[in-house]
Amino acid sequence: MPLRRFLDSANHAINGILYAAKTQRHMRYHLYAAVVVLLLSLLLGVSWSEFAILVILAIVVLSAEMLNTAIEDIINILFRDYDKRAKTIKDIAAGAVLITALGAAVIGYIILFRPLSKFFYTGLEIAKHAGQDIAIIALITVLIMVILTKAIFGRGLPLRGGIPSGHAAVAFSIWVSVIFLSESFVISFLVLIMAIFIAQSRVYVGIHRPWEVILGALVGITVTFFLYKIFS
Repeated sequence: MPLRRFLDSANHAINGILYAAKTQRHMRYHLYAAVVVLLLSLLLGVSWSEFAILVILAIVVLSAEMLNTAIEDIINILFRDYDKRAKTIKDIAAGAVLITALGAAVIGYIILFRPLSKFFYTGLEIAKHAGQDIAIIALITVLIMVILTKAIFGRGLPLRGGIPSGHAAVAFSIWVSVIFLSESFVISFLVLIMAIFIAQSRVYVGIHRPWEVILGALVGITVTFFLYKIFS
């Protein structure tokens, strides 16, 4: 079925992200930095155009790191023994990542310097944001945390197995967002039932253990709840 093929393709693609996070410590550093910059930008209240630039920079750096990982693996297959050409190719790929990361750092400094300076002189004033914006940021943050956690424990695919359950984390993150956005008991209850069914299905088909699903639900609920409490 087309939907099934799409989900399989998505799982393979996300598995590539997880592989890079598991095997490359710099990929993990970039993911940590992406979360920090994302939340710091919300905290300081940068404009949406500046925020979009920071998001694009994070995507470019992460993509460059993944391409570097792919190139390294290809070189390792083609050159089983030490070869100066292989070292040169790897050095060039790593240099491309370094240039991208340094460029992103400079642009990030230019954007964040003024609000950070204001923070040191006048104190922290937490910027407030619309509920739908927080929902998107919370979902992205939850997904990154799931990938990092699975990379740390070295188990499972992002959409299949491992610690914690990504499906449960996303489902319960959406549930908390619906509570804050709709302020309707009926709608929130229906979404909660949906989230429970999604979590239960992961255990029923043998993909997750109950405690992995519970941990995923706690990640989704905790991250989303605190982001709404801080920024709404």
